[in-house]
Amino acid sequence: MSQEKPRKRRGAGRVTLNAVAREAGVSAITVSRYFNQPETVSPERRGRIAAVVAKLGYVPNLVAGGLASARGKIVGMVIPNISGPIFANTIQGFSDTLSRHGYQLLLASSYFSTEQEENAVRAFLGWSPAALVLTSHFHSSGTEKMIAEADIPVIEIWDYQPDREPMQIGFSHHEVGVSAARYLHDKGYRRIAFVQNSALGDLSALERRDGYAATVREFGLEPWVFAPDADRAPFEAGKQAMEALMNAAPRPDAIIFANDNLAAGGLLAGQRAGLRIPEDCAVLGFGDYPFAEMLLPSLSTIKPPALEIGVLAATRVLESLGVLPSADVQRLNLLQCQLIEREST
Repeated sequence: MSQEKPRKRRGAGRVTLNAVAREAGVSAITVSRYFNQPETVSPERRGRIAAVVAKLGYVPNLVAGGLASARGKIVGMVIPNISGPIFANTIQGFSDTLSRHGYQLLLASSYFSTEQEENAVRAFLGWSPAALVLTSHFHSSGTEKMIAEADIPVIEIWDYQPDREPMQIGFSHHEVGVSAARYLHDKGYRRIAFVQNSALGDLSALERRDGYAATVREFGLEPWVFAPDADRAPFEAGKQAMEALMNAAPRPDAIIFANDNLAAGGLLAGQRAGLRIPEDCAVLGFGDYPFAEMLLPSLSTIKPPALEIGVLAATRVLESLGVLPSADVQRLNLLQCQLIEREST
């Protein structure tokens, strides 16, 4: 197994308000008003300051000097979807591990929007957290600039891109797609389709799609990808996909859904249409949501190491802060997903 490369030291300091003022050609007071009383700054100056803020990755320090020690107890985390069950164990494991050492989690949701993530990162950094945890490696250029300049530990979870500078804790989504396609092929299925997430910003699901596509091509088959209507509710998106694919000629004999919500919608729609699952069409999900085992037929799925990611990420944060000892800085943070075979395949 390969080992992680030693981490480079991050920037020693943050961009100052005075640096923004100099670059924008205005006074420091004007920059301060831009953040606190924007209506008092002319549109022309607001435009100049906004451009410089984006260019330099400036984050206003919202913590008063006397409260700067607050950094020691707060860790910010941005998750794509707080309400979704797939991230629940990660959040719980992370929070529980932090709280045992006197640290608290500050949580924000991006709902797969790089713009919303950037806003959350800027807000978090403004409060001088002890560390920052982001989901995946897909960020806006503004977020990339801020995390490059941050003088705190930054960790990316639910992903594994070891060549990136932030520490990675998770798994390869591409390999998940490979495993899904290989499993179904080994079971004898040959017309294997993939259904994308209806949330357009879920780029990790597209990496799973790409792993699936590369694998079926290796088997001499053509990838078959269906994209539901953008932002359609997951169960409805799964229903739409199943109905469309079952109207094809020939039909697929197996479908990989981007997540279990989509898969459940597809499975239920197939049953309403009189399909026998898996005899007429196998269904495979991703996430191992709590309801997956309770469906009839029960849903085969790929289970990500959600709890382990949360616990390990919090442990790495605490090690980076010197709260816990770190015996080996070269430790691997690559975790494995588990294929759960049930009745739907």
